[in-house]
Amino acid sequence: MNNTRFATAVHIMTLLEKSPQEWLTSEWVAGSININPAIVRKEMSVLREAGLIISRQGKEGGSMLARNPESISISEIYAAVKNTEVLGKKNQNPNPACSVGKDINVHLNTLFEETDKLVVSFLGNKSLKEFSDQFE
Repeated sequence: MNNTRFATAVHIMTLLEKSPQEWLTSEWVAGSININPAIVRKEMSVLREAGLIISRQGKEGGSMLARNPESISISEIYAAVKNTEVLGKKNQNPNPACSVGKDINVHLNTLFEETDKLVVSFLGNKSLKEFSDQFE
């Protein structure tokens, strides 16, 4: 993943874990990440759709974790925001007359799938609580 979506989502989730009794606003969260609140709202929307957070609107609005942080794996956060392959993109139109080009994407697909499984497995062994406990 060559963008900051995963890092932003983990940051959001860690802040929510650290404040379990508070409804955190996107403005407050954005201040911690030092990014535009609109970006935070977009990522919170994705996390909400994935069932990881709950939100309420209005004067007393904000967001909280939807579940116990011990039951949220880092791989769930990764899956919610993943929009690119870990290894990047494949070339879309390799030369079909080339001995490598004609089959490269078939073999790259396997490599990409195996790498993604390893990443998901590794992140699946870590809970949000375990990650958050590093910040005392």
